[in-house]
Amino acid sequence: MAVKKLILDDFIDDVNYTLIAVHCSIEGYRLAYFLNKKLGLNLKRKHEDIDLNTLAKYPIFEWEDIKQQVTWHLVSNVCRIEEVIQPQENTLFHSQATRQNTFYLIPEYKRVNYFLKINDDGLLSKNSKNTLSNIQEIPHVITAYNVDVDTIKSKNNLIFY
Repeated sequence: MAVKKLILDDFIDDVNYTLIAVHCSIEGYRLAYFLNKKLGLNLKRKHEDIDLNTLAKYPIFEWEDIKQQVTWHLVSNVCRIEEVIQPQENTLFHSQATRQNTFYLIPEYKRVNYFLKINDDGLLSKNSKNTLSNIQEIPHVITAYNVDVDTIKSKNNLIFY
Protein backbone atom coordinates (compact mmCIF):
# COMPACT_ATOMS: atom_id res chain seq x y z
CA MET A 1 0.00 0.00 0.00
CA ALA A 2 1.34 3.45 -0.88
CA VAL A 3 2.02 5.89 1.91
CA LYS A 4 1.06 9.49 1.34
CA LYS A 5 2.82 12.29 3.19
CA LEU A 6 1.44 15.74 3.69
CA ILE A 7 4.17 18.35 3.96
CA LEU A 8 2.90 21.32 5.91
CA ASP A 9 5.65 23.65 4.77
CA ASP A 10 3.76 24.16 1.54
CA PHE A 11 0.65 25.35 3.37
CA ILE A 12 2.17 27.51 6.07
CA ASP A 13 2.57 31.07 4.90
CA ASP A 14 5.94 32.47 5.89
CA VAL A 15 5.01 35.96 7.03
CA ASN A 16 7.67 38.48 6.24
CA TYR A 17 7.98 41.47 8.47
CA THR A 18 10.45 44.15 9.33
CA LEU A 19 11.27 44.71 12.98
CA ILE A 20 12.68 48.03 14.12
CA ALA A 21 13.98 48.54 17.66
CA VAL A 22 13.37 52.04 19.06
CA HIS A 23 15.23 53.47 22.05
CA CYS A 24 13.43 56.43 23.60
CA SER A 25 12.23 57.59 26.99
CA ILE A 26 8.74 58.85 26.14
CA GLU A 27 5.40 57.17 26.67
CA GLY A 28 3.95 54.92 24.00
CA TYR A 29 1.08 57.22 23.05
CA ARG A 30 3.53 60.09 22.45
CA LEU A 31 5.79 57.93 20.32
CA ALA A 32 2.76 56.76 18.33
CA TYR A 33 1.78 60.41 17.81
CA PHE A 34 5.26 61.35 16.56
CA LEU A 35 5.40 58.29 14.28
CA ASN A 36 1.98 59.16 12.87
CA LYS A 37 3.10 62.70 12.20
CA LYS A 38 6.54 61.85 10.77
CA LEU A 39 5.70 58.73 8.73
CA GLY A 40 2.13 59.56 7.76
CA LEU A 41 0.67 56.66 9.74
CA ASN A 42 -2.54 56.32 11.72
CA LEU A 43 -1.47 54.19 14.69
CA LYS A 44 -4.21 53.74 17.29
CA ARG A 45 -4.14 52.01 20.65
CA LYS A 46 -5.80 48.61 20.64
CA HIS A 47 -8.38 47.88 23.31
CA GLU A 48 -6.64 44.67 24.32
CA ASP A 49 -3.01 44.73 25.47
CA ILE A 50 -0.67 41.85 24.73
CA ASP A 51 -0.94 39.29 27.52
CA LEU A 52 1.59 36.43 27.47
CA ASN A 53 0.10 34.49 30.40
CA THR A 54 2.23 36.40 32.86
CA LEU A 55 1.46 39.37 35.06
CA ALA A 56 2.75 41.68 32.36
CA LYS A 57 0.62 43.38 29.74
CA TYR A 58 2.23 45.27 26.89
CA PRO A 59 0.42 48.17 25.24
CA ILE A 60 0.13 47.90 21.47
CA PHE A 61 -0.75 50.39 18.75
CA GLU A 62 -1.90 49.21 15.33
CA TRP A 63 -2.65 50.57 11.87
CA GLU A 64 -3.67 48.59 8.83
CA ASP A 65 -2.89 50.36 5.57
CA ILE A 66 -5.38 48.84 3.17
CA LYS A 67 -4.00 50.58 0.08
CA GLN A 68 -0.47 49.21 0.44
CA GLN A 69 -1.57 46.06 2.32
CA VAL A 70 0.79 46.80 5.20
CA THR A 71 0.08 46.41 8.91
CA TRP A 72 2.06 48.48 11.40
CA HIS A 73 2.39 47.55 15.08
CA LEU A 74 4.08 49.61 17.76
CA VAL A 75 4.51 47.58 20.94
CA SER A 76 6.22 48.33 24.21
CA ASN A 77 9.05 46.00 25.17
CA VAL A 78 9.02 46.89 28.87
CA CYS A 79 6.31 46.33 31.47
CA ARG A 80 6.87 47.38 35.07
CA ILE A 81 4.56 46.08 37.77
CA GLU A 82 4.64 47.23 41.35
CA GLU A 83 3.67 44.64 43.93
CA VAL A 84 3.16 44.94 47.66
CA ILE A 85 5.46 42.84 49.81
CA GLN A 86 3.85 41.46 52.93
CA PRO A 87 5.75 42.55 56.04
CA GLN A 88 7.10 39.98 58.45
CA GLU A 89 5.11 39.61 61.64
CA ASN A 90 8.00 39.90 64.10
CA THR A 91 9.30 43.26 62.96
CA LEU A 92 9.34 46.53 64.80
CA PHE A 93 7.67 48.48 62.00
CA HIS A 94 4.62 47.19 60.17
CA SER A 95 4.86 49.29 57.04
CA GLN A 96 4.12 47.81 53.67
CA ALA A 97 6.99 47.75 51.24
CA THR A 98 6.67 47.60 47.48
CA ARG A 99 8.82 45.96 44.89
CA GLN A 100 8.91 46.76 41.20
CA ASN A 101 9.16 43.83 38.80
CA THR A 102 10.21 44.39 35.20
CA PHE A 103 9.12 42.09 32.39
CA TYR A 104 10.28 42.20 28.76
CA LEU A 105 8.41 41.19 25.62
CA ILE A 106 11.71 40.26 23.94
CA PRO A 107 14.17 39.48 26.76
CA GLU A 108 17.16 39.42 24.39
CA TYR A 109 16.74 43.17 23.86
CA LYS A 110 16.30 44.49 27.40
CA ARG A 111 17.52 47.99 26.53
CA VAL A 112 14.97 48.48 23.74
CA ASN A 113 11.89 50.44 24.78
CA TYR A 114 9.63 49.82 21.76
CA PHE A 115 9.45 47.62 18.71
CA LEU A 116 7.90 48.70 15.44
CA LYS A 117 6.75 45.65 13.51
CA ILE A 118 5.86 46.18 9.86
CA ASN A 119 4.04 43.29 8.16
CA ASP A 120 4.91 44.12 4.60
CA ASP A 121 5.52 40.84 2.75
CA GLY A 122 8.78 42.27 1.43
CA LEU A 123 7.24 45.29 -0.29
CA LEU A 124 8.36 47.92 2.19
CA SER A 125 11.77 46.43 2.95
CA LYS A 126 13.24 48.53 0.17
CA ASN A 127 12.18 51.69 2.01
CA SER A 128 13.37 50.54 5.45
CA LYS A 129 16.40 52.85 5.36
CA ASN A 130 14.12 55.80 4.64
CA THR A 131 11.77 54.72 7.43
CA LEU A 132 14.70 54.35 9.85
CA SER A 133 16.08 57.78 9.05
CA ASN A 134 12.64 59.35 9.54
CA ILE A 135 12.26 57.63 12.92
CA GLN A 136 15.72 58.80 13.99
CA GLU A 137 14.74 62.39 13.15
CA ILE A 138 12.11 62.36 15.90
CA PRO A 139 13.59 64.53 18.68
CA HIS A 140 12.82 62.13 21.55
CA VAL A 141 14.17 59.01 19.82
CA ILE A 142 17.72 58.18 20.88
CA THR A 143 18.30 55.57 18.19
CA ALA A 144 16.45 53.10 15.98
CA TYR A 145 17.76 50.13 14.03
CA ASN A 146 16.63 46.99 12.22
CA VAL A 147 16.56 43.75 14.18
CA ASP A 148 17.31 40.40 12.58
CA VAL A 149 14.26 38.34 13.48
CA ASP A 150 16.00 35.02 12.86
CA THR A 151 18.33 35.62 15.83
CA ILE A 152 15.52 36.21 18.33
CA LYS A 153 14.71 33.22 20.51
CA SER A 154 11.36 34.57 21.72
CA LYS A 155 9.99 35.61 18.33
CA ASN A 156 6.71 33.86 19.14
CA ASN A 157 5.95 36.86 21.36
CA LEU A 158 5.79 38.94 18.18
CA ILE A 159 2.76 37.08 16.85
CA PHE A 160 -0.15 39.46 17.32
CA TYR A 161 -3.74 38.52 16.61
